[in-house]
Amino acid sequence: MTSLFAKDAFAGRVVLVTGASSGIGAGTAQAFAAHGAKVMIGGRDAARAARVRDAIRASGGQAALSLGDVSEPAYCDNLVAETVREFGRLDVLFNNAGVAFNGKVDQTDDAAWRRLIEINLSGAFYMARATVRQMKAQGGGGCIINMSSECALIAYESLPAYSATKAAIAMLTKVMAIDHARDGIRVNAVCPGDIDTPMTDIGWQQLNLSREEIMKRLGAHIPMGRIGKPLDVANAVMFLASEAASFITGSLLPVDGGTTAR
Repeated sequence: MTSLFAKDAFAGRVVLVTGASSGIGAGTAQAFAAHGAKVMIGGRDAARAARVRDAIRASGGQAALSLGDVSEPAYCDNLVAETVREFGRLDVLFNNAGVAFNGKVDQTDDAAWRRLIEINLSGAFYMARATVRQMKAQGGGGCIINMSSECALIAYESLPAYSATKAAIAMLTKVMAIDHARDGIRVNAVCPGDIDTPMTDIGWQQLNLSREEIMKRLGAHIPMGRIGKPLDVANAVMFLASEAASFITGSLLPVDGGTTAR
């Protein structure tokens, strides 16, 4: 895929990506670094996060990592503080960390419900709160891109808990955008459809489907006839973080091959 961004498009800017040890988070962290950003990688898996960091450094980019769970408010505060200690400031947050669970309401136990709320919603809130405080302390300005989902825009069977968290993120995005527009802080969300990531594989495997069955179903379901790639989402995130989107805030951007247009 050809990049629309200059190699130095994000030079001098500091980007924090949560859930960056694999999938969309890893792809987006690497994409920002490839275009000049200094990147802080947040994640829970030490080995995978280190591989992402090392890949960025091997390509000549700048990256550091911090391990922890975004469901813990203290970790979120510390992650922002670590980013500032490492790189001097914070310009962009990609609030990406999340988990998924397939199951109807009567199949979703308390532990699964709480984990989805704690990571997908509370974690995003804690990270946004810490980031807004830092950006205001810097004098204002900056971008937050939240990870929502096409499930916030249309209903799918067997995803009530996951969809509820992502719909909440959509409204959190809109209210934050209004609240902090005069601080120069833009807040938007991406709403990916099916993207080829480990989390997507896990979700479909919960339905006892093979990868071949998954790809066949997705090819028939998605209007563009293919599953998305992490770089498809990374490009959308970088656009929202760029000066090209300087008058865009409070938006929910589907990256779904046309699925929500049905």
